[in-house]
Amino acid sequence: MFLFLPKRPSLNPFCSSIWGGREGISQSSQVWGFFPSKRRILTQTRFSNAAVRARLLKKPLAAPQWLQKTELRAGGSRLPSALRPCRPPPSRDPAALTHPTSPPSAQALLGHLAGVLAGRGGPLPYSMAALWRRRERLLGASGLCRTVRALSGKNEYDLLVIGGGSGGLACAKEAAQFGRKVAVLDYVEPSPQGTKWGLGGTCVNVGCIPKKLMHQAALLGSALKDAQHYGWNIAQPVHHTCFLFCDRSVMAQAVQNYVKSLNWGHRVQLQDKKVKYFNMKGSFSDPHTICGLTKAGKETVVTAENIVIATGGRPKYPTHIAGALEYGITSDDLFWLKESPGKTLVVGASYVSLECAGFLTGLGLDTTVMMRSIPLRGFDQQMASLVTEHMESYGTKFLKKCFPTKVEKLESNRLQVTWKNTDLGTEETDSFNTVMWAVGRAPDTETLNLETVGVKTNSETGKIIVDASEATSVPHIYAVGDITEGRPELTPTAIAAGKLLARRLFGESSELMDYDNQVPTTVFTPLEYGCVGLSEEAAVQCYGSDNIEVYHAYYKPLEFTVAERDATQCYMKMVCLREREQRILGLHFIGPNAGEVIQGFALGIKCGATYPQLMKTIGIHPTCAEEITKLHITKRSGLDATVTGC
Repeated sequence: MFLFLPKRPSLNPFCSSIWGGREGISQSSQVWGFFPSKRRILTQTRFSNAAVRARLLKKPLAAPQWLQKTELRAGGSRLPSALRPCRPPPSRDPAALTHPTSPPSAQALLGHLAGVLAGRGGPLPYSMAALWRRRERLLGASGLCRTVRALSGKNEYDLLVIGGGSGGLACAKEAAQFGRKVAVLDYVEPSPQGTKWGLGGTCVNVGCIPKKLMHQAALLGSALKDAQHYGWNIAQPVHHTCFLFCDRSVMAQAVQNYVKSLNWGHRVQLQDKKVKYFNMKGSFSDPHTICGLTKAGKETVVTAENIVIATGGRPKYPTHIAGALEYGITSDDLFWLKESPGKTLVVGASYVSLECAGFLTGLGLDTTVMMRSIPLRGFDQQMASLVTEHMESYGTKFLKKCFPTKVEKLESNRLQVTWKNTDLGTEETDSFNTVMWAVGRAPDTETLNLETVGVKTNSETGKIIVDASEATSVPHIYAVGDITEGRPELTPTAIAAGKLLARRLFGESSELMDYDNQVPTTVFTPLEYGCVGLSEEAAVQCYGSDNIEVYHAYYKPLEFTVAERDATQCYMKMVCLREREQRILGLHFIGPNAGEVIQGFALGIKCGATYPQLMKTIGIHPTCAEEITKLHITKRSGLDATVTGC
């Protein structure tokens, strides 16, 4: 639908300021038009550029002559000669009308304008100046957008992505390459401690990237200790300037600068691909409409034909523990601290917990991990035990079978933590400078208003239920990444899923994301653990212990020999079916550069590699990965699996 309104010289700023002058009114124009669902100004002299043809409805409206309802049709470069400009008659000059002195409310404007659009009602009882004063509220009224969209049958965007993390950005950029009109809506709610960051999501800002860089900083410390064995004259003891973790810290500043460069890079990429970016918190008004709220409280309504939810997750706080929220931090805060964390207690046994504890220990900080049950739940437990054993030998302390009950702040500003030891049945306390919670993550859905539009979630986890095509319970609403039920919480899977979804929506593709146990990953602890495929426990559960064969070996990296480093936990194993072909079900590796090792083998396992095929593969000598091509001792045999010789 289209509205014709009279041209008034005083309204020229309306066009130039709101619409950036791109569809402004020329002095020769007799009328100007407002197309609400597209929020564009069109004039008589602009119709040829907009490639539209207007045709007056045969049935007259009750609205005044200077406000007429028309229908837009494609085609034609000029207006039909039969059409006459919609000039107001002299006796009904809008400037001569008497209007209320107070500006109308957005609700009043909405109600009256909706009536006019529907073909009923009389003249708008407001001066154009009053409309101008209320322009932002009127244009931002979600009801108006929904009314106009219902009448026009069109949405503002082909795709709107809620969430500017890895999966959401990948989906948006991929969709834009198909020539679609795409927008991304992203907003970072500050953590309870006030930490906030830029575009890019968890991975870029408070996850994989800063974690890996600080892991590297810790590894360099170990390498400096090894260096003297290779003839380097390095003063001992080697220490890190972690006590200058504040703004002057070389490491912290370098890491944060790199993260900020990635934030900027994502903004530039969106602009280059003509993807509209909204820095706003979004919530559903209806299945096609998102109401965005800026930090300043300004509302903007966006409509889209397809909507993808990719808001990811945030760390959980154990709010049932006194003082947990007031005094604790999470991984959302650790990488942006302005002072050294000092003596640190990390609560939890997830990969986030062990990775953070590992690099804090490597940087020379007194670090303790408190774990209630098993480490690295969901991973192979033999490998998980080796990881924690190495961390203990590396200097990280562990409080096993313990859980905290309260956190109190002392006069010295240190935090006193009280916990229970379930093995001993005792209650113990100690004080720390920092308490970090790493007890899991929760989907960031609280403000999305999902229940309004009927998007179903898992009542226990809060995650969105999706099918194999990432579709939710509502047509044209999809979800990817950590927010979805039953998906790996990994950046690469979110990116792949987002791209494939965009191709299915706009590129005539039918390819689905394959989550079937072949996703490789690595835990970046001091001695890295990489894996792909099934754990030994999962393989036994799926196929039975009599139907699988496990090949394994303890090895010593060549780099460890001269430096005389302990290699007790350097271990690898391959889980295979016992059938004739011996298809590889899983590969697990603990050692230096585990991620680089596993990434290469992941391709073969994805393609259905078998044990005999791997044994025919020539290894690269001398490397740690080479040892995988020489695995020949089975657990079933009971033989010593220690590798000897070159």
